[in-house]
Amino acid sequence: MGAETLSGIAQERVDEWLAEHVPDVEPPFRYALIAGGHSNLTFEVVDARGRRFVLRRPPLGGVLQSAHDMGREHRIISALAPTRVPVPQPLGSCEDPAVNGAPFYVMEFVEGMVFAEAADVGPEFGEAQRMALAHSMVDVLAELWGVDPDAVGLGDLGRREGYVERQLRRWMRQFEQSTDREIPAVGQVHEILSRHVPPQQRAGIVHGDYRIGNCMVGPDGLVRAVLDWELCTLGDPLADLGWLASDWPEPGEPTGHLRGDPVTALPGFPPRSAMIARYVERTGADVARLDFYVALALWKLACIAEGVYARYRAGVMGDDGANVVESFGDRVIALAEEALTIAQRLE
Repeated sequence: MGAETLSGIAQERVDEWLAEHVPDVEPPFRYALIAGGHSNLTFEVVDARGRRFVLRRPPLGGVLQSAHDMGREHRIISALAPTRVPVPQPLGSCEDPAVNGAPFYVMEFVEGMVFAEAADVGPEFGEAQRMALAHSMVDVLAELWGVDPDAVGLGDLGRREGYVERQLRRWMRQFEQSTDREIPAVGQVHEILSRHVPPQQRAGIVHGDYRIGNCMVGPDGLVRAVLDWELCTLGDPLADLGWLASDWPEPGEPTGHLRGDPVTALPGFPPRSAMIARYVERTGADVARLDFYVALALWKLACIAEGVYARYRAGVMGDDGANVVESFGDRVIALAEEALTIAQRLE
């Protein structure tokens, strides 16, 4: 597939860079978009001998640069590759935007399945595999809890203390910069959470978007690789547990997020309380204030999603039709109101 038919790949220049910088590959290369639009663009690359690997680059159009730092993402998976946290093996990083219009990096292709929502789970992935996936998700997060940032060379990835305060400032600022809509719940949640910030138990590596849809899963249900480290930093690891819990509704709870029907609502997945208990058993974490982190997760997702919605409205995310765009905007509001309901329990 040539560059003229695939946005995001300047094929001739990228071909030359790959041939020079990635070991054991043979041009020419074929490219296919795996995922893109809302976040960084992910391409499958196949060389002349059929070897498959992956190229990641920022999305096209206006983006918030801090959330799309390719060199940083490559550094993180390079540091974690020797640990028990499963990540794709990094193969190379290009910081020169002259090659492809933006920095990018490449990594090994990991065979497996990605379950963005319940409809992606086929009947062959039965209840036993779903239970195994639930346990694996928690166990991998517990492994990340145990990684010493200094020991893997990530001690300067971010400030260790005041993580929640920084998140509240950052995403409120980016929400205000991204939109001209009034969504009162966003400001109300920000005020409540700012008044009730729990003491930070420890400083560790925080993925920032840890959920089933960001993991490559084997047919046995085990997590083969955690993907999408673009929001990773140092801070309070309970933020990742809160993010995972926000995507793990109990029966009868609302699911106002933007990821469709949650995989974890399918038969075979244990209740959220069992997932949290397993995490506590593995880490010793105090989860008495977990509602705070769940509300923070939903609020943060609303802020991020509003930026995506604003880019849709500006016409830089492609033409999905007015009904899809407006539906996306409505779900941002639902997220913010769901966050508000949980945050109000803190009062």
